[in-house]
Amino acid sequence: MAPKIDRNVLIGELVMNYPQSVEVLFKHGFHCIGCGLSAYETLEQGCAAHGFDDSIIDQILQEIQEAVKAAAETEKKEVKKERKK
Repeated sequence: MAPKIDRNVLIGELVMNYPQSVEVLFKHGFHCIGCGLSAYETLEQGCAAHGFDDSIIDQILQEIQEAVKAAAETEKKEVKKERKK
């Protein structure tokens, strides 16, 4: 089960805790994830500052959730594989 990631997550926390989110953000032209504001700005605030409407924000959130879930599943498979050795 993927963790709950919502519009109120701080960008810095999102990137630190879920590095898979970086690729999704870059894909949507959100290239300033390392700027000083990322520690204080929520995903929703950052997206709004870049002119993204609610539908784009929802799409970004969905893609991040999917990327995080896929990474967790891959990690589980690798752990199982290692245990079998």
